[in-house]
Amino acid sequence: MARYAGPNDKIFDSSAETTPFDLFKEWDVKGAVAATADGRAIDLHTRLTDSGTILPILPGSPEGLEVIRHSTSHLMAQAILRLYPGAKFGVGPSIKDGFYYDVLFPVPISEEDLPVIEAEMKKISGEKLRIERVDMTSAEALEKFAGDPFKTELINDIGADSVSLYGQGEFWDLCRGPHVPNTGYLKHFKLLSLAGAYWRGDEKNVMLTRIYGTAFADADSLKEYLARMEEARLRDHRKLGRELDLFSFQPEGPGFPFFHPKGMALMNTLMDFWRREHAKRGYSEIRTPLILDRGLWERSGHWDHYRENMYFTEIDERPYAIKPMNCPGGILVYKTSIRSYRDMPMRVAELGTVHRHERSGVLHGLMRVRCFTQDDAHIYCAEDQITDELKRVMELANHVYGVFGFKFSVELSTRPKDFMGEPSKWDLAERRLREALESTGTKYRINPGDGAFYGPKIDYHLEDSIGRTWQCGTIQLDFQMPEKFDMAYIGGDGAEHRPVMLHRTILGSIERFIGILTEHYAGAFPYWLAPVQARIIQVKPELGKYASEAEGLLKKIGVRVERDARDEKLGKKIRDAELEKIPYMLVVGEKEAETRSASVRSRTRGIIGPTALEDLGSLLGDEFNPLLER
Repeated sequence: MARYAGPNDKIFDSSAETTPFDLFKEWDVKGAVAATADGRAIDLHTRLTDSGTILPILPGSPEGLEVIRHSTSHLMAQAILRLYPGAKFGVGPSIKDGFYYDVLFPVPISEEDLPVIEAEMKKISGEKLRIERVDMTSAEALEKFAGDPFKTELINDIGADSVSLYGQGEFWDLCRGPHVPNTGYLKHFKLLSLAGAYWRGDEKNVMLTRIYGTAFADADSLKEYLARMEEARLRDHRKLGRELDLFSFQPEGPGFPFFHPKGMALMNTLMDFWRREHAKRGYSEIRTPLILDRGLWERSGHWDHYRENMYFTEIDERPYAIKPMNCPGGILVYKTSIRSYRDMPMRVAELGTVHRHERSGVLHGLMRVRCFTQDDAHIYCAEDQITDELKRVMELANHVYGVFGFKFSVELSTRPKDFMGEPSKWDLAERRLREALESTGTKYRINPGDGAFYGPKIDYHLEDSIGRTWQCGTIQLDFQMPEKFDMAYIGGDGAEHRPVMLHRTILGSIERFIGILTEHYAGAFPYWLAPVQARIIQVKPELGKYASEAEGLLKKIGVRVERDARDEKLGKKIRDAELEKIPYMLVVGEKEAETRSASVRSRTRGIIGPTALEDLGSLLGDEFNPLLER
């Protein structure tokens, strides 16, 4: 006799084999897509033999969506197999907001083929094919997948005596599960795009076709998601970067962005804001070299833990590395002098250019590049100053993100498997980070094992205007680098002491942050950030002298202004300025020239009307500008 406990204290006793499906029917639990048995996810058709707590996994829950999406990836694979006999399959996991499958097709396909695959998926969904799990020995699995190099490699790499397979109709694949009971559960899905993907992420392996899709528990959620995706497409920073002439990418430098004049105006304004906020909080700015001796990176631990992401060169027959991070160079600056406890805390900031080798398949506009500017700062302090310094950094992050209108969530990332140093120091560092978070009332969640190799960290995830999240700021507490580099300061007792090092960024990568801002604002940057803050629209060529005078006056007071003197109709000039999302249009015609004024249109406030030339500065000065705040 087995006893099963369920939701709301429900109990069921059975002397025969029972499935979660049977239990939920008995308990009148509707809509489950899978179940948990004492916390372990299982299929609804799993035969239960031992007593335990059996709970439903409902379709709208995160766990339920994962089951639906994973099952839908198999549905897609079965449809592909029907349409393209001979196709071979890599892996097909669920991912955030959807799923993908890597496929080796017998013929090339394009995105135009996705609706055909989707239609076949709907057909299979209507067949309500039972999805079955089979456990077999690895030898049996190798025999079943004989001739399939991908499955053979996976089975051999698993190295277990047995493996589990899931099948529906003619399609079978290696899988841990669980899955929905039959294909009829899968109704609300959409195939989104395709891309190239190397088998197992290795550039030396064959290139497969990766098809991305999404699936939801109900039609409304799918519709809402697709609407968000369309909005994201319209906000794509790569598209807006071209249209607004901010930046470009060239085949001569894949992954290395080219910033145009307007993009540089945006970047410089952002960095001016960054410098102002750091100067107010007692940071000193430094600059360290781009290329440093390989021995430095061996000493820092990057050679052992990070070298696959680094670029190398040789100078005077000595090996050097192009820096992927700024911290070792900052440490060398620290060590140029004997430091005293009176210097602590020592706050040093650097807008440092770093290079990291990213595989071509993961490059994505400004969001994933090989060269970027990191808004780094390193704080060297005594142990009893750690909590106060952490709070100061958190206050700065709160302020900066507030200026841009971002909501954010916080994660505490703990010791990874590949870590450097003594576990006791890691425990102390994690404890101090928790104390800072809890003493400030900051809500956070634990991200286990995702700390840097030299220390645990606090990560900030920003939420943009359409609900997407981006990881930007980070605060890392490091006891390891000071040990590695034998860093010291002279304490009040005249003895040497080891400083603690805080690594931190607020924006993360300046380039990536610009990409995030571009999508957050849909290219309509606030006045203070806009590459062009005002455009003078000259109605007739003969008004050039007056329009030029107005332009000069605004430039003199620091407005980023340009003049449109093209021989085009007024309506086209206004429309072009609107498309370029310029905050202010200043129309000057004959009447405005006579009255020494401009007819003002604001992107946010609409038509303001005639404004005297000498009043334009105060009108524009009313716009929010953190660079002018006292």
